[in-house]
Amino acid sequence: MSNTASIKIDQSENIVRCSGAWSLNDIANLEATLAALAWPKLKVLQFDVSSITALDTAGAWLLYRTTRTCEARGCTVKLVGQRPEHVELLEVIKQVVIVNEVEQFLPKRKFLEKAGILAWPHFQQAIGMLAFMGESAIVMMRSIAQPSRIRWRPILYNLQYAGYNALPIVGLLAFLMGVVISFQGAGQLQRYGANIFIADLVGLSMLRELAPLMTAIIVAGRSGSAFAAQIGSMKMTEEIDALRTIGIAPIELLVLPKVLALMVALPLLTVFADLTGVLGGMVMAKSQLGVSYTDFLDRFDDAVTISTLMVGIGKAPVFAVIIAVVGCFQGFQVDNKSDSVGIQTTISVVQGIFLIIVADALFSVIFSVLKI
Repeated sequence: MSNTASIKIDQSENIVRCSGAWSLNDIANLEATLAALAWPKLKVLQFDVSSITALDTAGAWLLYRTTRTCEARGCTVKLVGQRPEHVELLEVIKQVVIVNEVEQFLPKRKFLEKAGILAWPHFQQAIGMLAFMGESAIVMMRSIAQPSRIRWRPILYNLQYAGYNALPIVGLLAFLMGVVISFQGAGQLQRYGANIFIADLVGLSMLRELAPLMTAIIVAGRSGSAFAAQIGSMKMTEEIDALRTIGIAPIELLVLPKVLALMVALPLLTVFADLTGVLGGMVMAKSQLGVSYTDFLDRFDDAVTISTLMVGIGKAPVFAVIIAVVGCFQGFQVDNKSDSVGIQTTISVVQGIFLIIVADALFSVIFSVLKI
């Protein structure tokens, strides 16, 4: 039997005989043959496919399209001699075509409908995060009521990882930020002979806004992503399910130590960023404006009050809760897909930084209303 794909019409029996390997290699020849065929005008037409030796997706699509063309002429088409595997492939082609045809005739979505479809998953995730925060708060209150339930070793480990190990990068960036602020302000202050006010500029901007915000963003990118990746990997390897099986609450073991450790570490990192940022401003003020360290510190003591320092430090615990909760929540959203850990880790960083900036803006509005 020849393996070349062919299609012939048996006029005497009103049967279309298909034979050979209906595959991608012979599609062009089959298309040309179909175009040259003279189709009889019959109410019933049989397609004998018993001689088809091989059928791939391209061949199945051509066969399905041919039968549909005959049906469009008012002819009832019957397939005879199909192999089970060919039936399954033709059914898949049929389902795909039906779906495409249905989507083609569906009414176009309006703007509000599209906006709703896009917003609904984010709304569901926001509800899930609120539920996660509530569950974490309940676990924290229960642990505070029963201190023996607090796991100190994970807290100390996270304190070292998220706090102590972050000192170099936080200190370096805060120092450079102080240098940049002082350098940018030096040119403007020199014009008015107000060199000494560089202490006001550096002190107020670093202690009140930049140090806590920059520290929180660094920790969100460094530790928040690590929290999401760690919990996500544990979920993929079913360690989370194993913890539940042996009666250990995952939130109590994995989430609470991270939240408590970060609530302690972030205010301390903020104070360290304040010191290094002011130090950077002092160095640049001396080199660019000729303001000595003594004069800088004297003016700094007059310009900056304890409330300015506490405003910046007071933001840090809130930022810490946001970073830890978002990172852990996104870790629990990991599924069994191979790229899920990377996706949720990225989302945790983006959401964490976004919520930190939103929280900082809300703090600014509240402090403005309270005139702090």
